Amino acid sequence: MVLWIVVNRRLLAAEIGYTHMETRSSPKKRAAKKFRFNVLVCSDEDEFFCGKYESPGEQILAGVSEYAQTHGASVDVTIIPPKVSSIKDPVFEKIKSLKDRSDRGILLIYPFPQAVIDQLALRFPLVSLVDQFEHNTIDCVDIDHYHGISTLIEHLVDAGHRRIGFYTRDYPIAASWSCRRYTGYLEKMTRLKLKVDPNDIIGMFPRPSLNLAESIDAAAEQTRRGVTAWVCAADHQAFDLIGGLRKRGLQVPKDVTVTGFDGIMRAGSNPSLTTIQVPFRAIGMTGAERLAARLRKRFEHKQHIFVSGILRMGKSVAHPSGEN
Repeated sequence: MVLWIVVNRRLLAAEIGYTHMETRSSPKKRAAKKFRFNVLVCSDEDEFFCGKYESPGEQILAGVSEYAQTHGASVDVTIIPPKVSSIKDPVFEKIKSLKDRSDRGILLIYPFPQAVIDQLALRFPLVSLVDQFEHNTIDCVDIDHYHGISTLIEHLVDAGHRRIGFYTRDYPIAASWSCRRYTGYLEKMTRLKLKVDPNDIIGMFPRPSLNLAESIDAAAEQTRRGVTAWVCAADHQAFDLIGGLRKRGLQVPKDVTVTGFDGIMRAGSNPSLTTIQVPFRAIGMTGAERLAARLRKRFEHKQHIFVSGILRMGKSVAHPSGEN
């Protein structure tokens, strides 16, 4: 069996976790219907291939690749810059495989502009991976955001923390995953009857929009005013926060605790991060399976499938006194 993967520029099969897998089929059985998937990744290439830490997108692609190999599907992968706001843009016009809409569906990785989603939804079955678009016809396979945030906060409370802040930042395209993790934070804090000071929320409306340096300044100020732990909406935010706090004279976890979300690794990160490990590869496989189901039955009701992550212990959490 051959798996065809057409990838924009530098994205090679090896980079998305491609491994050859032998399959067996009986010549007497009727050949299974062959599906064709387009995977669209909304990201700047430099950011996608930056290499500073593991890429969730590459892990998702590895799961899609694994499903495609075992089911004889073909996959075309294209990176779409976030500035692209219409499928009439030359970037889309160059994707020849999208010209043929027969037996073809699209997997979406990372948030896309709403106009692009609306236009694609008129032409293809769509499944979004790790983002939930507010659209009546788009399926989604995502992490259980509330379960992950709830697990983190319970861990912090067990360590003695009571004043727990939430940290995130703005993105060129609104990150719904950040909002869902924020609402999970508010719900869990409410359930535990822990007070939330609005000043301990950084990066969410109605707080003013801040650039990276300003957001870390705000976190440092609130830490000095009594915040003992920060729940970051993503690991890459936590890495930036830890480094920024260090430059401002605050050590993690001695002076303040920091947690992340996603479970991505960063070479040389110190301290190692307590986070929620997201099974990105499993999300990719499940998303491809759901898209195949949509191609078989185009007019089914949309589904949201949630996959639970697990707590991965690091060394970024200590008791408020600074003791591990």
